[in-house]
Amino acid sequence: MSQRKQHHPEFKAKVALEALKGKETVSELASRFGVHPTMIHQWRRALLEGASGVFERGGWKAPEIDEEQVKDLHAKIGELAVANDFLARKLKPWSGQ
Repeated sequence: MSQRKQHHPEFKAKVALEALKGKETVSELASRFGVHPTMIHQWRRALLEGASGVFERGGWKAPEIDEEQVKDLHAKIGELAVANDFLARKLKPWSGQ
């Protein structure tokens, strides 16, 4: 049994853009790129449907902050700061300061 070929998003975009240009037929593009014409139609449709998302405002969403993880990280920073201070005090007699 053969596995389906996985195409990279860059390849799909390239083929879909070529299909949108309309310089070649879908059949010509399919033979040139080695994919089925149905795939080209699907990629072209997906490109057209998703193109408006490129121009939407607020595309950058602030990451959600996990308060529990923040508390754990602050606790770890405190532990490391205490350990660092302790070691700095213990090393003072040997460092000649």
